[in-house]
Amino acid sequence: MRTALAIGIAGIVCLMTAVHSPAQRKGRLGEKSAGRDPLFIGFNDRERDTTGIRIIFYNLENLYDPYNDSLTNDEEFTPEGAKHWNYKRYHLKLQSLSKTILATGGWESPEIVGVCEAENRNVLLKLIYDTPLAVFGYRLIHHESPDPRGVDVAILYRPDKITLLAESAIPVMFAPDTVSRTRDILYAKMLVMGKDTLHVFVNHWPSRFGGYMQTIEKRAQAASTLRVKTDSIMAANPLANILIIGDLNDDPEDESISGILLAGGGRQEAGLVNLMTGKTISGYAGTLKHGETWHTFDQFIVSVPLRMGLSRLGLDPAQPLIFHAPFLLTDDPGRFGDKLNRTYLGPRYLGGFSDHLPIFLDIHVK
Repeated sequence: MRTALAIGIAGIVCLMTAVHSPAQRKGRLGEKSAGRDPLFIGFNDRERDTTGIRIIFYNLENLYDPYNDSLTNDEEFTPEGAKHWNYKRYHLKLQSLSKTILATGGWESPEIVGVCEAENRNVLLKLIYDTPLAVFGYRLIHHESPDPRGVDVAILYRPDKITLLAESAIPVMFAPDTVSRTRDILYAKMLVMGKDTLHVFVNHWPSRFGGYMQTIEKRAQAASTLRVKTDSIMAANPLANILIIGDLNDDPEDESISGILLAGGGRQEAGLVNLMTGKTISGYAGTLKHGETWHTFDQFIVSVPLRMGLSRLGLDPAQPLIFHAPFLLTDDPGRFGDKLNRTYLGPRYLGGFSDHLPIFLDIHVK
């Protein structure tokens, strides 16, 4: 395990050296903080060992293979498509994503990784077997969803600390619309370090493409579907440890989250607490940027017992954090500071990482 950790850290150091010169790192972090912490102020990179686990969520920004699937609308991500996607770009994308996941874990690789915008099972297997993630032995939870573009949600987990007890895909239906399809919600019941059970829901709610008001009902339906599932778990066990993660395509204060899922504004009366409320989360403005505006679409929502540590699992009070390491950002002249170092901007290939920042949360085991 120590050897694997050393390999992972070596990869992170190489990545940081390749992406930013010393002058760039000094300019972003400040001379003192750059010398003390290689990523950013406040980031905890200690080894967790037997004390707990780290959970991250990361929107992978269209992790497609370059092959045309006749059953999905993936033509733009082929060599002949609008984005001229090819194996070289695909390979670089896989390496970049794996390095981001390792960097977010700190000294020890993250124990649970929720992801979205993965085309199929094959790209996820490539991610965990053909990149620096391979040394950590990740296992995969994935179901093909009915999304017309073929993008899915998934969970990667480390079996040395996590035991999978049950998993399922929860479809999101749009009544009375019988034609539209979206990503399933992925559910996993997990035993954490042999001590206590954690119920994890991974989400990628319908996007705002076509307009906010035109798509609001679809996100409302996703929230309603999820609420039924969490209510069922809490009815069976009022002390259940529930963790909701994902790209919800709404901010915490929006109606789908605060009014339907009943998890906005830090409220606890409905049994769920949104950890991502407030204008600035742990020193950063959001997880994605549209024009000049940062949004926090990527969120952690937990049950009250998990938030309060009523069982053998509890949260770090200083978290969650938005992982805003400098290599994931680039200058945004004229638009107030930074923007995402993404793979594409429209049809233009940039060769970056993602159009979202990862988020992470530590759970302590008592």
